[in-house]
Amino acid sequence: MAAVYESVLDAIGGTPLFRLARLGAGLPAPIYAKAEFLNIGGSVKDRAALSMVLAAERDGLLRPGGTIVEATSGNTGIGLAIVGRQRGYRVIAGVSDKSAPEKSDILRAYGAEVVLAPTAVPAEDPAHLFNVVQRLVEEIPGAWLANQYDNLANPDAHVRTTGPEIWEQTGGRVTHFVAGVGTGGTVTGTGGYLQQVSGGSVTVIGADPESSMYGGGDGSPWFVESIGHFLHPGTVEDRWPQAYRSEVVDAFERIPDRESLLTARRLAREEGILAGPSSGTAVAAALRVARRLGPDDLVVVLLPDSGRSYLSKVHSDDWMRQWGFLEESESEPEAADGLRPLLAGAGPLVAVDAGATVGEALEALRAVPGGVAPVVLARAARPYGVSATEVVGSVSRAVLAAALADGGAKPGDPLSGPLGGPLGDPLGDPSGDPSGALLGPVLPAVGVGQSPAEARAALGGAHEAVLVLVDGRAVAVLSRARLEGGA
Repeated sequence: MAAVYESVLDAIGGTPLFRLARLGAGLPAPIYAKAEFLNIGGSVKDRAALSMVLAAERDGLLRPGGTIVEATSGNTGIGLAIVGRQRGYRVIAGVSDKSAPEKSDILRAYGAEVVLAPTAVPAEDPAHLFNVVQRLVEEIPGAWLANQYDNLANPDAHVRTTGPEIWEQTGGRVTHFVAGVGTGGTVTGTGGYLQQVSGGSVTVIGADPESSMYGGGDGSPWFVESIGHFLHPGTVEDRWPQAYRSEVVDAFERIPDRESLLTARRLAREEGILAGPSSGTAVAAALRVARRLGPDDLVVVLLPDSGRSYLSKVHSDDWMRQWGFLEESESEPEAADGLRPLLAGAGPLVAVDAGATVGEALEALRAVPGGVAPVVLARAARPYGVSATEVVGSVSRAVLAAALADGGAKPGDPLSGPLGGPLGDPLGDPSGDPSGALLGPVLPAVGVGQSPAEARAALGGAHEAVLVLVDGRAVAVLSRARLEGGA
């Protein structure tokens, strides 16, 4: 008989395990998925939200008529909206401007107020999402900041619920637990419990975006929401969450964006599980782990949220192609080659750091065909390439040479002002005002799987070149002349 609850809050937790029979076919060890998207708010964050609110009430931090405030990529905010509204609180969610728009729509549907703010700026910037919500707490009487990153009631939710559920559901047979690491609450609480109850025999694997700092990446941007540790190049002090205990994680599997996103799509099409991109990261990691194990092992992978919040992103063919993650189109099979043929003679990408001088920029542009290059946020090293989200403008050899010739600039002059966030979305309106007279607008970007015709349309009448993206990272600049000579 199905359970009957007096409140939706009583239904949080108790999620099932599903065997990934198709994706895991032929592997030595079975893989079972913990279906956290079946929580009432659609994600694992419902558990943390309920735990944090109840703890704040017990500690006198949240009183009747108060306001819950949180910085969120969406899921924790949704959980807090459900819990908070049920218990009579006003809820304000500060949401990253890079989060899927569906999440903000869901938050509003549950009665939360949404404030959008950037995260792709230095942590010390007043406009940064965390600073925005902190000001709200200071300005609103009776406001309480949930602070999921440092709130120990976050991992405690998983010590009390998620970990024990997995142990009971597997009859104590689980040998490996795989989960993404965002705030660190889920992997710390669940993994820590499983290690303790098993006497240390359960291995905990962190599934991490390839460039995330948790697993040893350079901290440059990635495209899977809600996991990983990003580091803006202008940030002075890098703080890691207190909810995360690194000693719990035995090893990391670092998963490239494309592998994460395509695995999430496979979950839907092969297993009937519509999950978000971070679930793709976790499952890709679990598949790698299971290949190295034997029949006596059992892998549990946690699927954090539903794919219904990402229909405009990972589950959209158009979005995947625009960002260079998909190079074939079911609706346009004739465009399967996309822009690949035109890249053969394009040469390696030349990018200019935003902190460069006019002379340094001209030197970099000396051998660039067409004389146009993207300007990117300065970073000491880019082992994973130039992320499209870190492109802040463009620079032209002709413009710089003319400025030097008429005395408007000197070789030692800075190309642009202080490091900041992107001027515009390279896939949206790239015509934002440049931060310096010598810095042009962001070049329009197209995915490698798009057609030359789509690239020419992106040029419009205002640009002489486009950025070509592979897996969300710029790989080449194609000039108007080259595109107009293409197929």
